[in-house]
Amino acid sequence: MEKIRILFVFLLWGLLWSCKDSEAVPVVTVRQQDVVKAISMAELKKSLEEKGFQTFDYVDEKTKDTILMQQYFIAFLKSGPNRSQSKAEADSLQALHLAHLGRMYEEGFADISGPFGDDGDIRGITIYNVPTQKMADSLANMDPMAKSGRLVIEIHPWWAAKGFMLR
Repeated sequence: MEKIRILFVFLLWGLLWSCKDSEAVPVVTVRQQDVVKAISMAELKKSLEEKGFQTFDYVDEKTKDTILMQQYFIAFLKSGPNRSQSKAEADSLQALHLAHLGRMYEEGFADISGPFGDDGDIRGITIYNVPTQKMADSLANMDPMAKSGRLVIEIHPWWAAKGFMLR
């Protein structure tokens, strides 16, 4: 069943790149109770806006494709004022932090998280897929690392194209 689902997603992706009419082409897949459903960009935009998300259409000058942009919120996880925990306390907070981020991902509030590879003041990021900055701030500050003061959160609105993946 999983192989069929993956094949279906790849077929939809091929359709997206072979057609120009973003209103009629199924471009996004939504998983609901192990059923993959294709929806058009127009349906997706309407659904997002009904839930309070900010969106706009961007027309690519080169391809003339219309791309749906959505506002996300990027949380910068920065070194906080309280970093004097013992190794055992820091390790416990790290485990709770990872559990919090996992829960944010599983519940659909966050799309991607990760640490930075240096030892700078900005320790990592999380991209929240929620309609308001207030909601992103509230969810990010529920992190046990933020509650302990080991991290502080800085949130910024961030726009990205729907349906595009990291590569």
